[in-house]
Formats: sequence, structure tokens, C-alpha cells
Amino acid sequence: MTNNPAPFELSGHIVDVVGKRIFRGTVRVEQGKIAGIREEETRESGYILPGLIDAHIHIESSMLIPSGFARMAVVHGTVATVSDPHEIANVLGIDGVRFMIANGKKVPFRFYFGAPSCVPATPFETAGAVIGPEEVEELLRLEEVHYLSEMMNFPGVLFQDEIVLRKLALARKYGKPVDGHAPGLRGEDAARYAAAGITTDHECFTREEALDKIRAGMKILIREGSAARNFEALADLIDEYPDSVMLCSDDKHPNDLRTGHINELVKRAIGRGLDTMNVLRACTLNPVRHYSLGAGLLQPGDPADLIQVDDLAGFNIQSVFINGIKVAENGKSLLEEVKEEPKNIFHASPVTAEQIAIPDKGKPVRVIRAFDGQLVTGESEAVLPSVQGQLSGSPEQDILKIVVKDRYTDAPPAVGFIHGFGLKKGAIASSVAHDSHNIIAVGAEDVSLIRAINLIIATRGGISVVGDREDLILPLPFAGIMSGENGLKVAEAYDSLDRKARELGSPLRAPFMTLSFMALLVIPELKMSDRGLFDGKNFKLTGIFAKGS
Repeated sequence: MTNNPAPFELSGHIVDVVGKRIFRGTVRVEQGKIAGIREEETRESGYILPGLIDAHIHIESSMLIPSGFARMAVVHGTVATVSDPHEIANVLGIDGVRFMIANGKKVPFRFYFGAPSCVPATPFETAGAVIGPEEVEELLRLEEVHYLSEMMNFPGVLFQDEIVLRKLALARKYGKPVDGHAPGLRGEDAARYAAAGITTDHECFTREEALDKIRAGMKILIREGSAARNFEALADLIDEYPDSVMLCSDDKHPNDLRTGHINELVKRAIGRGLDTMNVLRACTLNPVRHYSLGAGLLQPGDPADLIQVDDLAGFNIQSVFINGIKVAENGKSLLEEVKEEPKNIFHASPVTAEQIAIPDKGKPVRVIRAFDGQLVTGESEAVLPSVQGQLSGSPEQDILKIVVKDRYTDAPPAVGFIHGFGLKKGAIASSVAHDSHNIIAVGAEDVSLIRAINLIIATRGGISVVGDREDLILPLPFAGIMSGENGLKVAEAYDSLDRKARELGSPLRAPFMTLSFMALLVIPELKMSDRGLFDGKNFKLTGIFAKGS
């Protein structure tokens, strides 16, 4: 990170999140640090406060490499992220994590990366890499790695799986906190999970669940991303438990990042009537203290990581400084673009019609039920039409074929059925498919499904839409999940694909984000692996035909 910019001063209302007070004064910045703060009357009416921190995010979900993400995020007052490189680790392993660290260092932005704890996330899917205890230790030794990333294998914690316990012990050995991931865990189970040394959770859907985890000693990260949105359910905890709450996005797609980031949550929380200082501490002081981050808090001697806003209600970001370097001003990013050579693994060959055919056995099928804005799914049964002895989707019932194709080995695809995507024709496909990032697709007809999948294979990663008149694709050459292009251009291309998916009939607010989570096996109830239909309640692969039929 560049050091020693020219000295400067800023005057206005100074927001001291450590001392919990606001006063008029002047901040003096020298050699990238806060050289001093004078409490004095000033004519300037704006506010100066520490830069904002996202306490849990997967940079990869922005579909941008870290330097590209930073260019967009600084505009919204973000100066730092607690970043879990779990997504690229599933594709490229440790080399992927090292790429994220190296690229992030090329811009003045504070990326605090973790060591992925669950790669692959489950043994029921094919990933591109395995990160075991030896690899976890190799990463935890790095000064750039600040914590053990979300421990999604909460059953392994509760039942004391040997590998899980070894990873947790390594975090203790290196004095680094452990992030959690335990959707729906309550009561005594939540207490046992926390007692294993897990310190946070960003998966709470209800206030009651969050309270159980707070009582167990965990910090709650209130999440509002492109898919999962829990702010409304949990926001009041900011005032009720101000020292136990942080703000995060978890996953932020490029079109959403274009319009806002943590600043949106600050504005909503203050507009809701929550205490301004509690809100600001949740995205500045609390993550700095919990993760021992080096981000500045507007105290003498701190790095000059600060933002200027017009007022605390409107919260319009006027300028942003990181290490004393102005990185954004009045909605414009001042960071330079960074060019990188793509890194990837892709071994799939084109899919054929025979590979996605499902023989009709005269039985009802199990159907995944997708819900807008939710990672969880439901399950139902359906009797589907048969065409020449093969089961067909039924767009009239909103039951479509879903396909997951292993992209690491040339195995045949897995096929099932899904409700909720609403396509009347055409298909959508993506190689962004949490957590292993195989190719996932949903379509109204087999011919469109095949075309959408094979577009992804031909470009070695991306997202695609196939309609009756045109095919669209956004290439993602970095691990099949990120682009190295300008973030605004990526956002525009993503918008076009999203719009096209809705034109084909999808009622979902974010069709591709929802699609990307239909292979996330660690979130119940019914999901799709590259190895077949997965029962998330009983945590096992299951058959496509309904039981007892």
C-alpha cells in the first residue's frame, strides 16, 4: 500500500466512535496517519468519520477480482473488508487464496483475508481442491491471513469430527479468531458450537436465533447482500446489543455493488431511528476490535482511513481516504485498474441431450422449491409429462429441469427438477455455483439447457442466457467466477443477463444469484449436487423419485 502522501487537513464535525462523541474540529494527516486532532470551531458543516468495514464478504461474488472490487467499493465509503476467499479456494486451492492476496495488495484498500475452513464444503460434491489441516496451517502462518473462515461444518463441530477439531486448534495456535456459519442452530447446540471457539455467525434468519447465539458469547453479523437479506429481522439488535453486532454483505453482485454497500445499511439503520453511534460502531470499531484489524478509527496515530459525508442522515459520501490517499471523491473512484492474467481449471466437455434425459418410471418426482431472496429451499412432489418415454419439465406448473455439470472431471451431469424460477422458455446457466462452482443451469426446454451449459464450457466459465432470438454470455475467466474487466462494464453486462432472464419469465429479483445457491448443500432443504439430488435435512444424496411411490 502506497505511503507518505502529502500532509493535509480536514475540518468539520468529527465523529469519534471510540469516545462516543461528535465535536467540531480539524484532523491533521501526515505520512498517511492521523497526526493530530484539534477541537475547534470550524465553518465546514460536513462530517468526518472512520471508513466503513464489511465484516464478512466473499469478494468473488462481486464477479470482480479484488482490485476491481476495491475500485467500486471505495465510492461507497468502504475502506476494508473481512474477506473469505472460500469460493476461489474451492476452484484453485491455496494458489487461489494467494492470488487474491497478491492482487489485493496492488491497490490502496484493506483486504483482511481468512483461511478457508471447509474446502470442499461437503464430501457430496466435486470441487477443484482440498484444503486440509496442513493447508489451513500454511495459510494461518501468513501475516495476510487474519482468521479461520466460516466453519460451515457445524455438525462436525457438534460431533467432534477429528479434522474439524484440528482446524479449530490451529486457529487457537496462531491466535486467530474463527468465523461461524450455522443456520438455524439454537439453544444448547448453539452454545456447544460457540464453546468450540467459534466467535461469529452471519446466518441468523430470526431474532430468536441471534439471541441464542449472543447469549452463547457469539457476535452477530447482520447480513444484507444480493441474495440473503436479514437486516429487517435483526436490525434492532444494534441498539440492544451494541457491542455484539457487526454489519456485512456476505455476497454482493456487481450491479448491486454499483449502487451501494455498507453505507446503505448505515443509512437505513439511522433512518430507522437506531442510535447513530451504535450503528457506526457496528461497521468500524466492532470489526476492528474483534478481528484485530489495522484499519484506522480516526484516533491520533491511526492510519488515515476516513470518509467525509454531508450529514449523518443522508450519508452521502463526499470523499474517501485510505492510508491518507484519496481513493474516491463525489461518486468517482480514483483507483487505477489492475490487469492480471487469468487463472482457471476447466475440464468439462460439451453436454448432450442423452446425458440430461430422465427415463419415465411412472412415478412422481421430488422437486426443489426455490424462494426469492432466500438461500434455503423447500421440497414438493409433482407428476410430470412424459415425451417418448422421457420425463419433461412443465413450465405451465413452473417445474423446470435443473442440471449440475462437474467442470473438474469429465463426468456426466446430474439432473433434477425445480420450482420457482418461472422460465416460460429458454434457459440460464452459470459456473458461479456455491460452493464448488460447477456448472449449474435451469431451463424450460432441453435444447436451450444444453446450449446454455455448452456456452459456459466453451468460454471456460461465465454466466449465460439462451432465449429464442439471442444467446448472451458474460465470460468469467478468473476461476470461472470472476472477471478482470472494469467493474461498471461487468455490472452492465450482468444487468443485461438478469433482464433477459426476467424477459423469459423469471419472477426472481436476482435469478442468477438464486441459481448460484441451488447447489449450496450446507443450506437445507433440497439442493442439487453434481452427483445428484441432495437431502439437506438428512445430509445425504437422495433419489429423484418420491419415496413410497
